[in-house]
Amino acid sequence: MWCFFMNKKFSEKKINEALYKKAVGYEASEVVEEFVVSEEGEFKLNKRKITKKHISPDLSAVKMLLEKVENKKGKYSEMSDEQLYNEKIKILELLEKLKK
Repeated sequence: MWCFFMNKKFSEKKINEALYKKAVGYEASEVVEEFVVSEEGEFKLNKRKITKKHISPDLSAVKMLLEKVENKKGKYSEMSDEQLYNEKIKILELLEKLKK
């Protein structure tokens, strides 16, 4: 699949993996580094802080994933946000069971 705005080629598998990741949520690390200037005028690392953040599941991604998996586009597009949220909870519980 060709992405015109980024001028890159992506595989269907990578797109599906990204959609899944966004639908179920994920952990991300953020690195902040602080440098100081030494007496010689060189930059030296003074502090490094690594923070892990949890990115919450995205309802739009869940909806897209459900439509793709179930191949019933009309079924999920008619649901309210509350119904989609309940469906997302069910699927996340199933995924947790599969992980174990």
